Amino acid sequence: MNQNDGNRDESTERAASSRPHQAMGEGREFDTIRMLMARWGDLAADIGDDAAVLGAVAVGTRVVSTDACVEGVHFRREWLRPFDVGVRAAAAALSDLAAMGAVAEYVLVALVVPEDWRASLAEVADGIGQQVRRAGAHIVGGNLSRGAAFGITLTVIGNATRAVSRAGAQVGDLVVVTGLLGGPGAALAAWESGGVPSGWARERFMHPSPRLTEGALLAASGATAMLDISDGLAADARHIEAASGVTLAIDVERLPLGDGIGAEQALRSGEEYELLATIAPSAYEPLRARWAGLTDLALTVIGTVEPAAGEPDVVPLRVRDMAPGHDHFRDDG
Repeated sequence: MNQNDGNRDESTERAASSRPHQAMGEGREFDTIRMLMARWGDLAADIGDDAAVLGAVAVGTRVVSTDACVEGVHFRREWLRPFDVGVRAAAAALSDLAAMGAVAEYVLVALVVPEDWRASLAEVADGIGQQVRRAGAHIVGGNLSRGAAFGITLTVIGNATRAVSRAGAQVGDLVVVTGLLGGPGAALAAWESGGVPSGWARERFMHPSPRLTEGALLAASGATAMLDISDGLAADARHIEAASGVTLAIDVERLPLGDGIGAEQALRSGEEYELLATIAPSAYEPLRARWAGLTDLALTVIGTVEPAAGEPDVVPLRVRDMAPGHDHFRDDG
């Protein structure tokens, strides 16, 4: 299920999407690949060769990530429809590009398919395709194999004019986060206790949205460090601290909470796929002025970056209530 595609400029992208797929022989696995190609339609480009050939990057930097979603590890089948499994897997992978400020270009899809999942594979493909289409990317290859547990591994390839790592947070920066927090964690807790998640929490777990527009905007506006919240806000804040050699002072009173969510839940809830970033106050103000015109998603200042505390290599997250008088914490818009 491998194929060629070109660079993301408009003329090359048109040429890639218009090229016919490679002819494939007979057999059940090839029939499955043809079914996937039919489901993805113009999202898939020139399927059939052993590897994808990507054009040179004219501007910016190519950014690549791989993410796996395995039944029994990342989800339980009784919680989700096959379509939702595809949506979540693609969102998680594409979110890694958003975390670097990259625009999505290409996706490779590797599937491990037990026999009892074959009838549901078309729905999984539809879920993947929905996210890929929204991201403006193309599926350019992958792999299909049999196995005991259903799994999706997606390799995503993007382009960043300015790639943002976790290692650039500076003392004095503001700490910002996108969206509302706590939904996925609340949904998971409800399922594991035998309950039913609320509509909002369930939707946030089943259909996360990679924040590609917001990541690119943060990068272009000068974000100094950034990642997506996959392990929970508190855990991921520590990743920035460790990489940057700083302390993030988080004001729990300013956390953007979903309906019915407490601060402790918001700090621990994983698989949010919201973005956590640091940015200089001087860069935040013009970003705030542009933000509302480009996205409906909230952007909230939740803390500041302070000097590292404790022993070297052991940088603890500092969660506190901020003292009054921090003008840059006020948000009137």
